[in-house]
Amino acid sequence: MKQILTVLVVVSLSFSVFAQSTAELKQHYETYYLEMKKQGDVQGVINAITHLNILEPSVARRDTLAYLYLSEGRYIQAINTIGVDKNPTDSDMNVEVKALALKNLNQPKMALEHFEILNQRKPNVFLAYEIADMKIQTGDLAGARTNLDYAMANVKDDMKRAFYETQQPYETSMKAALMYLNGLLTFAEDKTANIDAALKLMNDALAIDPNFNMAKMSRQALEAQKGQQATAPTKQ
Repeated sequence: MKQILTVLVVVSLSFSVFAQSTAELKQHYETYYLEMKKQGDVQGVINAITHLNILEPSVARRDTLAYLYLSEGRYIQAINTIGVDKNPTDSDMNVEVKALALKNLNQPKMALEHFEILNQRKPNVFLAYEIADMKIQTGDLAGARTNLDYAMANVKDDMKRAFYETQQPYETSMKAALMYLNGLLTFAEDKTANIDAALKLMNDALAIDPNFNMAKMSRQALEAQKGQQATAPTKQ
């Protein structure tokens, strides 16, 4: 009996020391988190949240950690943190991270599932643009047309969209961006009959923003395609 009591005391003391140690570690990493945040040290913040999530796991901490990885361009780590599965209880932040990380990992079909969830929750022009763009890439032209029509009906003059294909990212008018995207979609719908209509839409985009690089490159590609069609031998 005495031996059993001794074991119980030792176990009880061990739990007490562990609980005290955990509380001290949690306080340490909370202080460390605040210091790293004050210094603007993103990796330090990531380290602090990782340790805190191990000590006291929470969905909010996990989602925040994934968002930080996303903001740093570490898309695989973001996905490894929260996974790719759809869950109706996922926060907006969680779904947004999955959508953007998968898009940047060149997984448009998987990304689309999460963009669609965001659009169902809070539809807006920016989401409609992204969804239409990815549907063009994946061949869902009818779906792209529906999303594009929504965006064009709801776009405002002051809306902007960023593009990153140049060394220096830039913004253009969302109206110009939608004209450009409409040109791509129109061409994809019929690459022979619609080439002039697609060219007109690229010119309309450039009339809004003459410096819109993506529209310039697409116009050049369409003009080259039109030239090839004009010189191609006609079938008898």
